[in-house]
Parts: sequence; C-alpha cells; structure tokens
Amino acid sequence: MKYLSLLFLGLYVTFASAQNITIVRDAKAPRAQYGAEKLSETATAKGFKITFADKTPKKSKDKVIVIGEKGTDFWKQNSKTAKIDDSKLTKKEGFQIRTQKNTIFIEGTDATGALYGALELADRIKTSGEIQSEINIDDSPEMVLRGACIGVQKPVYLPGRDVYEYPYTPESFPWFYDKKLWTKYLDMMVDNRLNSLYLWNGHPFASLVKLKDYPFALEVSEEDFKKNEEIYNYLTVEANKRGIWVIQMFYNIIVSKPFAEHYNIKTQDRSRPITPEIADYTKKSITAFIEKYPNVGLLVCLGEAINTIDDDVEWFTKTIIPGVQDGLKALGKTDEPPIILRAHDTDAPLVMEKSLPLYKNLYTMHKYNGESLTTYTPRGPWGEIHKKLSSLNSVHISNVHILANLEPFRYGSPEFIQKTVQAMHTAHGANALHLYPQASYWDWPYTADKTKTGERLLEMDRDWIWYKAWARYAWNSKRDRNEEIKYWSEDLAAKYGTDLEAANNIQKAYDESGEIAPKTLRRFGITEGNRQTLLLGMFESQLVNPAKWRVYPGFHESCGPVGELLLEYAKKEWNKEPHVGELPTQIIAEITQHGKLAVEAIDKAESKVTKDKDEFLRLKNDMHAYKAFADFFSEKVKAAILVLRYSYSNEISDLDKALPHLEKSIQYYEKLVDLTKDHYLYANSMQTAQRRIPIGGDDGNNKTWVELLPHYERELANFKRNLDLLKSSKDGKVVTKESKPWKTAEVTLLSESKGTYAVKNGTKVYGTPISELTKIASELQNLKGIAFDEASQNENGTHLKFKNTKAVKLVVGYFNSDQKRFLFPPSLETDAAGNAHGQAEVILASAMNLKELPRINIHTYTFQPGENKLDLGKGRVLILGFIDADQTITTRDVGYIDAGEKGAVDWLFY
Repeated sequence: MKYLSLLFLGLYVTFASAQNITIVRDAKAPRAQYGAEKLSETATAKGFKITFADKTPKKSKDKVIVIGEKGTDFWKQNSKTAKIDDSKLTKKEGFQIRTQKNTIFIEGTDATGALYGALELADRIKTSGEIQSEINIDDSPEMVLRGACIGVQKPVYLPGRDVYEYPYTPESFPWFYDKKLWTKYLDMMVDNRLNSLYLWNGHPFASLVKLKDYPFALEVSEEDFKKNEEIYNYLTVEANKRGIWVIQMFYNIIVSKPFAEHYNIKTQDRSRPITPEIADYTKKSITAFIEKYPNVGLLVCLGEAINTIDDDVEWFTKTIIPGVQDGLKALGKTDEPPIILRAHDTDAPLVMEKSLPLYKNLYTMHKYNGESLTTYTPRGPWGEIHKKLSSLNSVHISNVHILANLEPFRYGSPEFIQKTVQAMHTAHGANALHLYPQASYWDWPYTADKTKTGERLLEMDRDWIWYKAWARYAWNSKRDRNEEIKYWSEDLAAKYGTDLEAANNIQKAYDESGEIAPKTLRRFGITEGNRQTLLLGMFESQLVNPAKWRVYPGFHESCGPVGELLLEYAKKEWNKEPHVGELPTQIIAEITQHGKLAVEAIDKAESKVTKDKDEFLRLKNDMHAYKAFADFFSEKVKAAILVLRYSYSNEISDLDKALPHLEKSIQYYEKLVDLTKDHYLYANSMQTAQRRIPIGGDDGNNKTWVELLPHYERELANFKRNLDLLKSSKDGKVVTKESKPWKTAEVTLLSESKGTYAVKNGTKVYGTPISELTKIASELQNLKGIAFDEASQNENGTHLKFKNTKAVKLVVGYFNSDQKRFLFPPSLETDAAGNAHGQAEVILASAMNLKELPRINIHTYTFQPGENKLDLGKGRVLILGFIDADQTITTRDVGYIDAGEKGAVDWLFY
C-alpha cells in the first residue's frame, strides 16, 4: 500500500543473517500477538533471529520492536522512555511506526491498528529483505468496514427445502468444517486489511443454538450441532486475532423446517403477518446466539420474506433489537455488537428512524449497482437511497453484490475498481465496503473452471486480484493513477515471472476486458440481478421487446450514465431526433474494441510468462472469450436496430439487412462455445428457476454456452422462416393463426368469493363500467374468472383456497401499471420465492384490454393435487380461472396495446 505519510530519515541498513531482534508485545492482546507472530515469521525467513519479550529490555545491542495499542498500560510502560507524539493518532485502525535509536515503536490507535502496523513492517521486510534504519510512517484506512462475504448456500435447492434454506451440515457444506481452509481465507483477508467477514444464510440459528422453549426447532443432528459449535467458535476466535468481525446474515421472516412442521406453517411466507409464536421464537434465537457468540455481529435482511413496511419496522424494533439486547443482558455486557440493516426491499430510512433511539451501533447497507457491476458513475433513484442512508447518524456500507454479469470469467480491472470505490464516497456517501466473490458465490469455495485433472480451483486463489484491488482502494481510493499502473505491473510481474512490459500488458488486458460486461448490461440488460446471466447472451426478442421480460424499475436510470436504450434509439433515428448521452451503437463499438485490445495485450505477454503458466493460459482464454462475447453481442444489437427500424418503415429490406448480422452472431457464439466447453463447468452458479434470462435455469439446465447454442440457432431459423413468409405474402403481412383456447380445469373453491364471471368481451370484472373487458386473447376465451371486491384487494390483498385432484395452473392477470393501487407482478429481484409456482414469467403479454383500466399481462401459477392456497399482496389483480397444467402453452405477445403505442416485433423470432 502507498501511505499517507512516508519519510525515509536515513539509509537502509542491511543486517547480517545472525542479527537478533527482540519483539516486545502484550501476549494477552490477541491482535498484537498475531501481528508479532507474522512479523517474526517474515523476519526469520529473511535470516533474522527472533526472541519475544513482555517488556522492553533496559539495555540491548539488538534491534527491538515494540508493538502496542495507544493508551494501554502495556504501551505506557514500554514506551515511557521514547519521545513519541501520538496526538494525531486518532483514526480507527490507524497506526504509526517510529524509530528511536535501535528501537522501532509500532503504535496503533486501537488493537487492530497495532496489528496493521506490525503487518506493514513485515511487508517491508518481505519486499526488501532488510529493516530501514529510520522509519517514520503513519496511516489509517478511509473506509471503516472493509469486508468480504461467503454464502453458506448452494447452486440448487435442497430436497424438500425452499430458497435460502441450507442448514449447516457436513453433507451440504464439507468445506465449512475445514479449519485449514478457514485459516487460509482469514489470512488472505488480513493480508488485504479486510476487517469483516459476512456469512450469508437464510436461517442459521437453528444450526447454531438450542432453545429451551423450542427444543424441536433444532434442524441438525446432535453430532452436527457439536461440530457447528466447534467450528463457529474456532472461526470467531481466529477472525478476532486478525482484527476481523464475523457478521452473520439472515433473512426475515424464515423459521426452521422442524419449527414450521410443529406449527403446521410454511418456513417462509411473504404474505403472512407477524405471529406471536414466530416473533418469540426468532427473538429467543437471536438472544441465544448473542449470548453464545458475543463477538459476532448481525446483518439483517428484512425484505423478500416479510409482508409490509410496517411489519419491517415492527420486526426490527420489537423482535431483532430486543433479542440482541436480551443476549447482552444475559452476558452482563453493554458493548453493542454491530447490527447492519440491509436496505434491499424495505424502507431503510424509516426503519432506521424508528430504531436509532433504541440501539446505537447500527449500520446501513445497500447494493452498489444492484446485483452486478455496471458503472463508476451511479445516479438515479437507487443513488438517492444511498444518499439518504449515508446522511443518517451511522456508517453506510456499499455492497458489491452477486456480480451476475461477471460470471464466470476472471475480472480484475484495477482502474474500474478504483473509480468505483471513489464513486462510493463521492456519489453515494458510503464509507464502508461489503464485497461478494467475483464469481461462483453459490458454489463457494470453488470456481466454475474445468481443469484437466478435474481438480476444483479455489475462488480465493483464482480471484486474488479481485480481493486485492477492492481492499487496496477501500483503504485509500485517492492513489495516483500513474503510480497505480506501476504498482500493479510490479505485482503482476512477480506473479507471472515476466518483465514489466509484459506485466503492463496483462494489466491492460484486465482493464480493457473490465469494461465489456459493465457497459453491455447497463445499456441492454433486462435486470441487474441474478435473474439474468449476461455472458450467456440475450435473445433478439429480449432486445427488441424488453418490456415483455419486465425491465427492473430504476435499473437503467441508476446503473449507468445518461443514455438511450435500444427502443429509444430506434425511435429517435426514425424521427431524426437528436440523440442524448451513451448510445447503443457507441457501446457495441466500444465493447468490440475493448475485446480486441484485451486479446492483443494478453497475447503479447504470453512469451514472457515463466511462472504459474497454467493460470496465465486460463486468464488468456478468458480474454479471448470476452472478445468472442463482445463480437457476438454487437452483431445481435446491429440486427436488433434494423428489426426495430422495420417496425417503423415496414420495408422488408431492413430485415434482409438484419439477417447477415444474426448469422454472423452465430459464428461468434460458436467460437465462444469452443473457448468455454473445455474450460468451464457452468456460466452461472445459481442454477434454479430464479434465473430466467436469456432462458430459464430450471433444474440446473441451460447453464453452459453449449446448451444455449441450439436456442440461438433456432431463433435464427425462426427469423428466416418468418422473413420468407413476409416476402411471399401479398400485402407484406403475415397472417397469424389464432391460438386455441386453453383447456380449463375444475377445482373446488374452499374460500369465500363474490362468485365467478365469464372471461369474455362485455364482462365487467369489478362490476363497474371502466372494468369492462373489450379485447381478450383467444387462449383465455373459455376461462371462468373468480370475482373479488377491488376495495378489499387494495386493503387486504387477494386470498384464495381451493382443492384440486390433478395438477392445475391458476391464470392471473396483472395490470401493466406501476401505480400502487394495482398489485405488482412477481419480482425475483425483491422476492426470492417469486417463482415458486412458475409465476415469474409473462406468459401472454398485452393479452386483455379493459375499457378504462391498464392492459393485462398473464402469468400462471402451478399447483400440484391437494388443498392449496394463494396469498397475494395488496392491490388489484385478476384471478381468471384454472387450466390443465399438462397442456402445452406457448408464450407470446398478443399485442393488445393502447392507442399511439408501437406494436412489438418480437414475433419475428418465434
């Protein structure tokens, strides 16, 4: 690291290998002790002889190093003969190193500062093999918390379990019990001066504590429980020595499976209210956890499995905070462990307003670019959330989350990362970092790499530069860029055994490739979340009609500079209107150039590599894969622009011009397949039905480029067929066949309703003139809708119980509106269980018109035989009836749009 103040007050003194060094440290201070041990290891490796002492020797010809914390009795006693000004040593985790005669004094503002000072001296000895004769250094980190996270979760659901439900067991997580692995990871963290480790899990308490009042809630065996106690205690003790807070994350409201079975409830149900049993169980779980693990903080996710904002406030203030306070009371402690409130899917400013009077050690956290990395110029509504949170009387944490658009290729652009951390400070006001693994979060500790031996690579090893770069700039984001180029070139030269010129080319490859995925997603993506795996590509239908795939609100306004989306660009081009900001054509030109320069740079470096050649070749392959992706995607966009032009011109020649671009995109995708088939096990580590774009990931399917290629080939074939049909038609239009009505299914309603109605033109679904049906897709013609009172839907939500003897799909119509009086459709970005019944996708877009209400998109919910219920949130929604689940359903855009709107042209690809 480059430090804030660095003065060399003399020449280097090279000590003979036999020189003795006495390290004076407080053996009762775990962090100073650990720092002294690491310093000893480094010095011993360089030929010095080390002895430890508890007091500074009165007279010594040897070099003496004193390590301590400012203001402690130990420091006062062992530095009383020194004349050291520590009045400016005030910042958390800060340190200063001073030389007086033959003694080096390492003083920390706090225990972690003393540790970091010792590690800084060790780093200098490791680099030079020497100890400077005179040292005058002081430094402290910019960001208060600098943390990394690990998901104690898996790529797929466990049998009989729902999303996020992963008890801590050796069968599911053998790595969790590997002390050597934990030591390696914690050492990596402290080497990078990371001071917080987040463990993400849906409901960890039932794996880690027992409750007297709820003995049945434990969801692991007694044997596994003892293993969990042992490894958790080991982890927290070892982390504490390294100045690392362990912070346990959990989702709300989730209960253990045995608890749920005991009370005959679901483990998680977004629509249910808070109940006394659930609140009491959760509160006592937190109390027991704090009492048992007092040095562990909590990260609270109120969203995704909780009902309303009011419930969020009540749950946080009446269950979580009191649970922590009761644990502290049982311990007789007053020092509050950190509680971090995650802003996702809640009104965090409101929750904080109600909570700060009750508990002071609160932090807030919000996703930086959502669940991707897209820009270092964030803005928009998501940026406003950051600003509000950072203005509160607490520390605000920027969360670099999931990285759905970077999986699985290597990413390590120091320039992009430095600018991003600077933006966290300047644009968002954040002063802490929470960092996700660069890839394979759901498959940690491994990467997606396929090796010749079959051995799995460790993510922390492969993505070393990811952690090092974020940590470096979280410590100090204001480093001079030219100096940084030199720093990283030297670092890469050491790793790969090259000269500085070759290392600079490797760095250039990282920086050039580092722009490709961010730029692509922010200009063309449907969502920043793990619903989309960008590097598998996108379909033309998603590019020309993204609305059908539900563009996540606020994404494009927040996660990139001002610019135009494809549909805006095409409209302005046709109307000859001036363009604004970052354009689709600009981005595809830039990403192909980035890919070209990345490949040129990495290829130039190859001949100079003398170390770690296998890893270098994997890095090189990733650069070529990035280029192939950029070339593929740019051709898709070129075709999409011409197809959108056709929607205005109705000139078939525009489609003729689009065809060669689609054909060329297939050629580039075939190259991408060749580059990945022997190098990667998968593209995305989340392999569940939550992933929908470019195509559903149900049952672990469609996770490789080999699997996606036939889909893109089919898209091309469909386009050619439809183009031929257009050319052979008399009027330049294709006559589409009406789809057959869906086969209905009989069920027995168990809940009260206002009766049923025929889904046909003229029906008033709410009994009011404005709710009269005027257009209905042919698929819906035979359905019988279930009537609800609109006021009740707005105030109480929509609730339905029924019994079915065979599998059925419930047809639900969502109003295409963002007004709160209409129920929002399922959103996997905010509701992880939003596809539990296969309801996430729009089955029929623009499928119904009502006289004076927004048009309707159709979703379907699948239910297996038995007694079932559906609980939907507040807002108007149409329950249109039941159909046979076994029939084949074709998704389409029906095209019933409002006057003045442009019809979708994605039918060309079906």
